Amino acid sequence: MCHRIAHVAPVGDYRLELTFTDGVSGAVNLERWIVGQGGVFEPLEDPGFFRQARVNSELGTVQWPNDVDFCPDVLYSLVTGAPVPFAQPESAGIRGAAAV
Repeated sequence: MCHRIAHVAPVGDYRLELTFTDGVSGAVNLERWIVGQGGVFEPLEDPGFFRQARVNSELGTVQWPNDVDFCPDVLYSLVTGAPVPFAQPESAGIRGAAAV
């Protein structure tokens, strides 16, 4: 499934309010994916930079001025709790594998 983001609003430290094209909306906290990760994620640790999040309509996801983005399917999973289809053992051709 290919979920796409229609609207993003920064709502606090490392938190984004997202609305998807199917109408689902909710907040995600990206702190654990940003803080201390370094590299391209380091600028996102600055609250002013983090607030520059915008929707990249071509990719259908949230993106920052340094071109960092997050997979919209993963963001959808974080909002809804639904599993990410391509991350499931059956999608990878693995049957009967125990969840890690």
